Amino acid sequence: MREHPDHHDAELMLKLYELRREEKLRKAREWFTREFKATTLEELEQQCPQGSESSAFFRMVCGYWEMAASIINHGLIKPEFFFETQTEFYGVWEKLRPLTPPLRQAFKDPHMGENLESLAANYEKWMSKRSPDALNAYRERRKSRAPKA
Repeated sequence: MREHPDHHDAELMLKLYELRREEKLRKAREWFTREFKATTLEELEQQCPQGSESSAFFRMVCGYWEMAASIINHGLIKPEFFFETQTEFYGVWEKLRPLTPPLRQAFKDPHMGENLESLAANYEKWMSKRSPDALNAYRERRKSRAPKA
């Protein structure tokens, strides 16, 4: 892989950002950040019933970040360049992490979400070198904001 990002990386990054600004995707991302709480397949089916707006929002957010992760994983944007300015994908992955194994099983697709999972793993390695305590601090903040059962 090339050593430094170039103008192609920058153009693709700006295009990804532009796509994130689309009105419906913005609403979906906002919903996912604030409202999405499912941690099991049953909770996912309750919170995002087929045909509902929440189901569409869930699919939009997951599809967008899986696509973006694929672009980065295939080297079209240098990962470090992406990681320096993007963290939303990691928050999405953290919410999807417990759902991924049962979704893969339900859909009989062992590769479902694989791009986002791989990108998140690479981000964790990158962050552990760059800012070793940052991910633990992030997880602690998430835990403290989680609704109490």
